[in-house]
Amino acid sequence: MQNNQNNKKKSALISDPLPDMPWEPKPENFNGLIWRHSKNPIVDVNPFPKARGVYNSCVIPWEGKYIGVFRADWHCMTPYLHFGRSDDALNWKFDEDPIEFISPDPALGELDFAYDPRVCKIEDKYYVTWCNKYYGPTIGQAWTTDFKTFHQLENAFLPYNRNGVLFPKKIKDKYAMLSRPMGLGMAVNYGDIFYSQSPDLEYWGKHRIVITRGPKKWERVKIGPGPIPIETTEGWLLLYHGVADTCSGFIYSMGAALLDLDEPWKVIYRCKFPIMTPEALYETAGSVDNVIFPTSVLTDGETGRMAIYYGATDTYTAVAYAYVDEILDYIKNNHV
Repeated sequence: MQNNQNNKKKSALISDPLPDMPWEPKPENFNGLIWRHSKNPIVDVNPFPKARGVYNSCVIPWEGKYIGVFRADWHCMTPYLHFGRSDDALNWKFDEDPIEFISPDPALGELDFAYDPRVCKIEDKYYVTWCNKYYGPTIGQAWTTDFKTFHQLENAFLPYNRNGVLFPKKIKDKYAMLSRPMGLGMAVNYGDIFYSQSPDLEYWGKHRIVITRGPKKWERVKIGPGPIPIETTEGWLLLYHGVADTCSGFIYSMGAALLDLDEPWKVIYRCKFPIMTPEALYETAGSVDNVIFPTSVLTDGETGRMAIYYGATDTYTAVAYAYVDEILDYIKNNHV
């Protein structure tokens, strides 16, 4: 007789095993797709003396433990990037001073603000992308091999642009990035998600539209890529944020789409519903009410488990759990 393990369907997730990643079983009688960590938020207000809040950050496994690049809003309300470390990816200690970048140009190295980082491993290097100030917000880039020395690259694009998210492998021998170009000013044009490619991380081109705002109200104001795209046997799973406008302000929710593996600007499925919306108090009340902003995912290739890190109300860091196969099925069964 075959045992249950042999009968178990293999997950569509393409990922290394990560058996000690944060995880809590799905609550009994829970019918949703994504469930919250029971002790959220995992980073509360005033996490270290300079910082009023840490959120919209990235977590990766490192040498048997976990590290991350975190957005920390200081008490003066200016955001900077700080390095963090943890034994369990839930309890974090942060460096007091911001990350310093070795810059090719002093003008690029003057980080008046830096926020909403992503961290992506490509081959033997780790790349950090973030929103960098250069005559307006644009996409800063840097690489490191040890998370002690960070080498800044040229900004990827002209301002105004945000949410630069690299793919974790080259696509047809080219680096690939998703971003959200936007109009000149917050109220002019919030932008859509575009795909760009580069031979060297300096010169970017062949820009292609991926997803536009809408067609549903929950994402009609603006959208932007979230965590690094997740490779599955069925395509790239893209988690993103979508924003609705209401009489009491904006609502940021998490959406999902499946992109073609070889031509990621082509959308296979796009879910017409958000897969997570602000409901818990730390997601509905804070510096900016009603915000779920996903930026990082830990995955376990053996089980298909996902730990999704997200910023809540521009105040807290929180984590939620899901199975990649359940998300894929939900997208396919509820696509636009």
